[in-house]
Amino acid sequence: MSQDLFSAPDYYELDGLLREEHLLVRDAARSWVKKEVSPIINQHAQEATFPKHLIKGLAEVGAFGPFIPEEYGGAGLDQISYGLLMQEIERGDSGIRSTASVQSSLVMFPLRKYGTEEQRKTFLPKLASAEYSGWFGLTEPDHGSNPAGMTTHFKEEGDHYILNGAKMWISNAPFADVAVVWAKDSSGRIHGLLVERGMKGFETPETHNKWSLRASSTGELLFKEVKVPKENLLPGKSGLGAPLSCLDSARYGIAWGAIGVAMDCYDTALRYAKQRIQFDKPIAGTQLQQKKLAEMITEITKAQLLAWRLGVLKNDNKANSAQISMAKRNNVAMAASIAREARQMLGGMGITGDYSIMRHMMNLESVLTYEGTHDIHLLITGMDITGLNAFK
Repeated sequence: MSQDLFSAPDYYELDGLLREEHLLVRDAARSWVKKEVSPIINQHAQEATFPKHLIKGLAEVGAFGPFIPEEYGGAGLDQISYGLLMQEIERGDSGIRSTASVQSSLVMFPLRKYGTEEQRKTFLPKLASAEYSGWFGLTEPDHGSNPAGMTTHFKEEGDHYILNGAKMWISNAPFADVAVVWAKDSSGRIHGLLVERGMKGFETPETHNKWSLRASSTGELLFKEVKVPKENLLPGKSGLGAPLSCLDSARYGIAWGAIGVAMDCYDTALRYAKQRIQFDKPIAGTQLQQKKLAEMITEITKAQLLAWRLGVLKNDNKANSAQISMAKRNNVAMAASIAREARQMLGGMGITGDYSIMRHMMNLESVLTYEGTHDIHLLITGMDITGLNAFK
């Protein structure tokens, strides 16, 4: 990939809404992405390999549990700082942001919120420092958009539980150390269990032949008569609401992350259009290309305002699940549309690894799907405004 010349668009001067802490966190992540991610990410995407060496850097910029209190190894930052970190990391690559999202929102968040004090002290500092990596096991081969139908289950046996089942499409699965796995007890109630690598009967085969998130490590979690100590149960909350609250945190981060992708595609297209000469002038001087660029910056600005306001609500503990769903759905669709338009503006060059756009386009197909599909989030909004359930 060519040199990372990214210049962030801020058409409505949103930096004026951010505190100094926010700007410092964002700029540190932006510099790290330019130095460490951009130069190597295309090759890893082409070869379908995960740049595992970046995990330590993610920890150093505070991407693992930034909202976790300092006493547990986190940075003690607010939700806007978390969002800005996800924005900058996803500008580099959605797969790298996925690693940070899983660690922060899907592993550290439930440990902090629903774990025992001993569990927090044992795992959170190691996850924050990248000594440990984590998984989140909810989606199953036959239960994606309907997690309540999960069949992974456990039963009591002496001083431990016996866990059986399978989870699919799990980021970090091939290499991580500890999983928060959601499974049903003998009564059908959903609980979270901490399952650690090395437990007998626990396997994590890698998923290959992906056209999307190629620089991310994805796999399955397979449980066959796995003995899980009873002290590995997360006691703070049971029922489907527990894993869904984790998804809210992840979806919030994605709403910011998608802005990073859109900004990168817009910035690339704008720079290219100013330099590309056709019919004796830059293509940026044609009405059709200006229309595309103007629509891109308008949609990015709207998404920035949406994410910022949602961050304010999150900081005040006022954001609800439906509001988070709206932001995730809107901003990811916005980014996918901008990536597609930007690719067209670059013509044939847009499909090459010299530019990030085609990689972003492919990645966004996954982002549109995971943490709740585009259509599922539409139904969440619909149910919220009508009070009627259209899921079934």
